[in-house]
Amino acid sequence: MTQRLTLVTLGVADLQAARAFYGRLGWSPAEEQEGVSFYQLPGFVLGLFGRDALAADQGRPDAALGTGAMTLAQNFATEAEVDAAYHAALKAGATALKAPEKVFWGGYSGYWADPDGHVWEVAMNPFWPLAEDGSLTLPEA
Repeated sequence: MTQRLTLVTLGVADLQAARAFYGRLGWSPAEEQEGVSFYQLPGFVLGLFGRDALAADQGRPDAALGTGAMTLAQNFATEAEVDAAYHAALKAGATALKAPEKVFWGGYSGYWADPDGHVWEVAMNPFWPLAEDGSLTLPEA
């Protein structure tokens, strides 16, 4: 199997509320269909899908899909950009989990959760330079 990721789909309790939250972050869907929204990001797509519909689509209509067992992350070039993104998320309605701070691995990082409990990290890693479009390719060892 090819090592790649093309789509991350988040199950949400209320699709309209989730669309509104990400809209307050300044995100615009590239495509909307009944029951799902897709956001084009550098190199892949983020989807928002009603949680019950997502469980049914997975062939598990009675499954109680959870959140928080993984972290989505955005890396930034500076600590100031991390702080700005963190505060923008809180202003948009995110829940503060950990305010940005210097961390043991030499960077700067904080965490917030969207209204459905999906955890996002905002970070600056001085060892990982970002491309012009904000995408990340790990440096060769």
